[in-house]
Amino acid sequence: MASNFDVFVHRNSDNLHFIITGDFDDTSAYELFHSLRKNYMGEYKVFFHTSRLRQVYPFGAEIFANSLRTFGLDRKSLIFTGDYGAQIAPEGSICL
Repeated sequence: MASNFDVFVHRNSDNLHFIITGDFDDTSAYELFHSLRKNYMGEYKVFFHTSRLRQVYPFGAEIFANSLRTFGLDRKSLIFTGDYGAQIAPEGSICL
């Protein structure tokens, strides 16, 4: 994992939020996915806030998208915000 990567999780109403910081590489992708699995409790929407990322490595985005396929969440419930959202968001999810 990138030594500067971190995930902050919080909930509001029926939504789950992940604020991700640092560099997003392959091990960072696994950490984010495992954090999602650990914290997801059927929330209506899941937000990934990417504005605090410094760099996204393509392999990290690919690992994250592949991991999400195994989880079975509706892609339309995944919302990516910030400058790097489009680089991380798997096909079918929402980018703001």
